[in-house]
Amino acid sequence: MQHDANHVKYRQLIAAAQATRRLATAVVHPCDAVSLEAAVEAAGMGLIEPILVGPRAKIAAAATAAGLDIAPFRLEDTPHSHAAADRAVALVLAGEADALMKGSLHTDELMSAVVAATGGLRTARRVSHCFLMDVPGHDEPLIITDAAINIAPDLAAKADIVQNAIDLAHALHFPEVRVAILSAMETINPKVPSTIEAAALCKMADRGQITGALIDGPLALDNAVDLGAAALKHIVSPVAGRANVLVVPDLEAGNMLAKSLSFLAGADAAGIVLGARVPIILTSRADSRLTRLASCAVACMLAEARRKTAAVPA
Repeated sequence: MQHDANHVKYRQLIAAAQATRRLATAVVHPCDAVSLEAAVEAAGMGLIEPILVGPRAKIAAAATAAGLDIAPFRLEDTPHSHAAADRAVALVLAGEADALMKGSLHTDELMSAVVAATGGLRTARRVSHCFLMDVPGHDEPLIITDAAINIAPDLAAKADIVQNAIDLAHALHFPEVRVAILSAMETINPKVPSTIEAAALCKMADRGQITGALIDGPLALDNAVDLGAAALKHIVSPVAGRANVLVVPDLEAGNMLAKSLSFLAGADAAGIVLGARVPIILTSRADSRLTRLASCAVACMLAEARRKTAAVPA
């Protein structure tokens, strides 16, 4: 999907990220032109300092075929993609990499190394995925979560998914974070479990179990993002009609929402994984050049926010 022309939001994001320090990023198994180009271009724009992790011969062949100069970059030679994922995680644990970036391997293969019980990058928080969507005609960026990792999250997992998304919104300097917990309706219906979970998440926010945002739900998509639709349903809420974080009931709903915006509304979707010890840049082969750079920029902003938090004495 090529939508580079109008995407001011992503360009502003990339400019903000260029003002942060370069992010040492282990690029996992970049054995095709697309993943190598993304890493080399992000390096050229001052976003990341790539460490290429994978089979040396395959990476070199891909670079030659794509006409890319990878001589300036550190290369960690591994026999195959599984070993590349393990080695990249080890680089993070050793303090040599501050982010991971997916190359030409399956997401499952990378994430299994990240969430491994021993030697992985787990934290107390559930690992989850966010799309930062740049939707033409919509005034501000939208965060959609989780459309890529948690298939059918329970309430405890959803609380972490919501908190991860709120933390991302703060790292990206959203002036106000307004979270809509989406369902097919805006009323509580015991036959629709996502409406019950939405109500519970809102009460968790009331009790300080989820912090840093205005949260409302259940909300249907129309009355989450359109003030007119919210008014028609007589929903009185600081979130309804103005949500900038959309929390979906499950992976299928999220995947369909994000892809319908991308393929029917011309949106771009920068992907990032949160809840691990470092940001994980997940890109898709269908992503535009600008989307890939935006994903790197999101990781830079997250890392910068974490550095600032770590620097503040408790």
